[in-house]
Amino acid sequence: QVQVVESGGGLVQPGGSLRLSCAASGSFFSINSMGWYRQAPGNERELVAHISSGGRTNYADSVKGRFTISRDYAKNTVYLQMNSLKPEDTAVYYCNAFLQTVPPRPYEYYWGQGTQVTVSS
Repeated sequence: QVQVVESGGGLVQPGGSLRLSCAASGSFFSINSMGWYRQAPGNERELVAHISSGGRTNYADSVKGRFTISRDYAKNTVYLQMNSLKPEDTAVYYCNAFLQTVPPRPYEYYWGQGTQVTVSS
């Protein structure tokens, strides 16, 4: 069984910073990519940042220059450093891992339960 668990959300003032963490655990063979998504009330879930197995990253235009995604391959963990936070960054942040449980089964996406980030004065 695979678990994906996020942590690090909370309330922060505009201009502040937060660091989210997401760890994949359980029984799996390998992880390909990992990513962060967010969903604000009334909006669809959107990609925030993504990191490939080779370390290539991509970001939503709205967070470029403010957010940084990184990955600890040994710990099966991905991080999202969020700086210069704005009220419009308020959302539930979800992590996913694109992984293979047992070869030759195909890779699948596994999602965490989400962590709330609120940016407000």
